[in-house]
Amino acid sequence: MSSPEDGRYLHTCPLCEAMCGLQIRIQDGKVAGIRGNRDDVWSRGHICPKGASLGALHEDPDRIRQPMVKVDGGWREASWDEAFRRCTELLAPVIQKYGIGAVTAYTGNPLAHSFSLARYAGVLLGMSGMPVTYSPGTVDQWPKNLSSHLMYGGWWTFPVPDVARTDLLVIMGANPAASQGSLLAAPNVMGLIGAIRKRGKVIVIDPVRTQTAAHADEWLPIVPGTDAALLLAVAQTLFAEGLVKPAPHVEGLETMRAVAADWPPSRVSAVTGIGEDRIRNLARELAGTDRSVLYGRIGLCNQEFGSLASWLVDVINILTGHFDTPGGAMFPRPAAWSITTQPLPGLEGGVPEFGRWHTRVRGAKEVLGQVPVSCMVEEIATPGEGQLKALITIAGNPVLSSPGGDQLDEALPMLEAMISVDNWLNETTRHADVILPGLSPFEQPHHDDLVLQFAIRSFANYSRPVFDPGDRPHEWEILIRLTGLCTGTPAEEVDVAAIDDGFFDYLAFTQGLDGAAIRALYPHGGPERMLDLTLRTGPFGDRYGENPGGLTLDLLKANPNGIDFGPMVPQLPDILGTPDKKIQLAPPYLIDDLARLAARMERRADPLVLVNRRHLRSNNSWLHNVPALMKGKDRCTLLMHPEDAARCRVDDSDIVTVKSEVGEIKVPVEVTDAIRPGVVSMPHGWGHGKPGTRMSVANSSPGCNTNVLSPPEFVDEPSGNGVLNGIPVTVS
Repeated sequence: MSSPEDGRYLHTCPLCEAMCGLQIRIQDGKVAGIRGNRDDVWSRGHICPKGASLGALHEDPDRIRQPMVKVDGGWREASWDEAFRRCTELLAPVIQKYGIGAVTAYTGNPLAHSFSLARYAGVLLGMSGMPVTYSPGTVDQWPKNLSSHLMYGGWWTFPVPDVARTDLLVIMGANPAASQGSLLAAPNVMGLIGAIRKRGKVIVIDPVRTQTAAHADEWLPIVPGTDAALLLAVAQTLFAEGLVKPAPHVEGLETMRAVAADWPPSRVSAVTGIGEDRIRNLARELAGTDRSVLYGRIGLCNQEFGSLASWLVDVINILTGHFDTPGGAMFPRPAAWSITTQPLPGLEGGVPEFGRWHTRVRGAKEVLGQVPVSCMVEEIATPGEGQLKALITIAGNPVLSSPGGDQLDEALPMLEAMISVDNWLNETTRHADVILPGLSPFEQPHHDDLVLQFAIRSFANYSRPVFDPGDRPHEWEILIRLTGLCTGTPAEEVDVAAIDDGFFDYLAFTQGLDGAAIRALYPHGGPERMLDLTLRTGPFGDRYGENPGGLTLDLLKANPNGIDFGPMVPQLPDILGTPDKKIQLAPPYLIDDLARLAARMERRADPLVLVNRRHLRSNNSWLHNVPALMKGKDRCTLLMHPEDAARCRVDDSDIVTVKSEVGEIKVPVEVTDAIRPGVVSMPHGWGHGKPGTRMSVANSSPGCNTNVLSPPEFVDEPSGNGVLNGIPVTVS
């Protein structure tokens, strides 16, 4: 392994949807500084504190660089051959005794941004034979996957707000100032929002006056979990006042008119906390502005009515005529297609074929191939036929990131085998028997995969590795070995190239190509070969010579600042995967859930409910070990309105006990008027300091895990997505 020569190197930040281009200065073989790359065709020099900290992430002395195996309860480093043999010794007997059904995997959020993992997780999940796997998708965006599947026939066919060209942006349950955009990839999104304010207006609907709300023209503090009711009232106003201008290729307009008629502003105002006149004016503003768009994100998804709220955001954009048109909600056109977005086997687009199987313990129904991640703990802890006996985690920390994570922490030692592909000894991986480390972001190439599906412009940008990892296996090789192990071959004996070739041939087949024939063009396999395939068969690609001058990986490498192909363009009806090639505006599966919302309207309001929040310097749980990002005042605090603080006899900075029906935590309180009365807010991803972890910076400021308060069975019923916003709590 050799260090890079001193100088400046270009790379793309892999931490979030912003995809900022970086200029990295190397001195004496180490990262001496990082700044934004002003020549990057996408980000034009924008950078946030997370991207500037990637050098510390690479140099982190706690980062695992050599495989680790557990012996008599203690850890020691091992060679790769020994580590793979140990994986075989652990997993093969479990499969032989109980079958592959006793094995599962958990894949974490970094997969969406990893060069290897994003492209090869499908090998493990699709070819290992594991019948059930888990992901954070069911505490994140699953309602959006569901509504998109039903409306457009593609479970990742997400319309995104054209923030570069709109004049009115209404944001619900999203905080781009902290997230940099979520299911929305836009360079310097807060700069774009500032530009909207100069030419138009920005409205934020959120229980918390977030940093985004503070920079908006108007903040509407809504009652958590009532967003769907508000949007139905907006739809009712649009129909009642003759403001509907639907996008073309729409089926179900009259059904939607009939549904909305039952939800006038007078019915929802008291429950939502938004005045009747303001609801009507919101509808008029959205319909009367030439270029307007409604954007909803995670606050809408991980709530009690996440599927209804996610669906209705799109309904409003369609009804106002601001759909598939510049300045409205549009479908991105990524330069490279993502393997993640391929159709699910056995599911026809637009058809609600869910509940094809149910979980053993809770009986939770399958939706789009997933069940709530909170089911994993009970499937491990409950004896009987089908009990989980082995777990593979990949770049994930579900002990901190899933509802009932404290219960999972207690259940993981019950497993007979646990293997983790991870770079840190954290709250989850401390329970593993083997840890197989991946590479740092600077030790591998980068080209975003899934995130390009949310980008407001079509572009491509390839990054070469900055550091040479030597002969260490890359994550894609590790995943292939684990896949082979699950299907009966010792991990150390798996023919990695053969499985890789087979996967490539399958992907080529989906594009109408002969994989074996085009493989002859490549000197080696791996994710770069796959990237070249997805670029060349994308909308701007050369299709292996059919379109001379079209995009290839070699062309991208010759343009280190990237290639820009322009803004989003209208794509209806071609992008639709529904049987009739029309948008299904009123899917019966979602209409049927309105009865549950109606019952909520009659329910007595809880005195105090909890919502989540995030911070610009955090990325779930895994950037808390970077010293620069942990500086400043304590961020793991409970936000509380002065009226609630007085009622609960709480003062600013007091340590309070927050209780829900399933757990309690102690946390310092921050009294502020930047939150709606009746609502308290906690950040996500804290709860460090557990014995056996190796996270020295994070453990010095552990905070507490808000998911202790999340009832595992509290889910959005249509999608199975966990409810993390609107949890009833008490504070004392």
